[in-house]
Amino acid sequence: MTRLGKYFLCAALCLITVRGFCGQVNSINQVILSSIHEMPVGGSYSASHVATIRLESAAHFEAGKFFLLPSAASPSYCSGATYLVFLKTIETLRDSGRLNLDEQTLGRLMISGQRDGEGIWGRWNANGPGTARLFFELQLGKNFTEFSKALPGDFMKIFWTREVGATEHGHSVVYLGTEMRDGVEQVRFWSSNIPAGYGEKSVPRSKIAQAIFSRLETPENLMRASQIPRFDPYLVGLESKRSSFAEARAKCGF
Repeated sequence: MTRLGKYFLCAALCLITVRGFCGQVNSINQVILSSIHEMPVGGSYSASHVATIRLESAAHFEAGKFFLLPSAASPSYCSGATYLVFLKTIETLRDSGRLNLDEQTLGRLMISGQRDGEGIWGRWNANGPGTARLFFELQLGKNFTEFSKALPGDFMKIFWTREVGATEHGHSVVYLGTEMRDGVEQVRFWSSNIPAGYGEKSVPRSKIAQAIFSRLETPENLMRASQIPRFDPYLVGLESKRSSFAEARAKCGF
């Protein structure tokens, strides 16, 4: 097969995969799943300062357009990986004419050294339910905890223990679904995972202590970013304080 033929075969298989995921998935979730297929594979995992510097270099805004180079964000970590997928989704919606955002809002999406709880990226990257808190503040879509309601393409915060905040162990991912394997229910997701970096992974559902799903439905509400405080005291506090899942639910509109 020629190189061109292999390219079209790969593209077709990707489309089939996305359609297989989607079934009942809304159109924005489909864009999120397509964005995952455009992400690199591997590259190793690291939550170091160097990884954050490379993450900043992977996305910039110039002349009214996002320029995204995810391969530059290597090594990578989970919240950075899912945020790049979020940015790719926003840019795809803009390119297709389905979303209009002013330059001020687009500039606020950039990663530029924000601390946890500061701005859009700082909220997404924070301990606890950072992404879900952002979705609630800006009304970007619904948050929920039930696996029965989850669809492929939903953003998901996994908590490996009951802890929330300074002592938590969590993972920011894009949910891909569940499957039975040797009689064990497995949860499939995409993220930057330890140790390999970008890619898919499955874990037994029993290993997930708790989870919050966030479904992007109204990205145009990013325009409200100018109306929320620069810092979210709740998320800032989670850097040094222990919290609870009950508080996380309350802060995310449950």
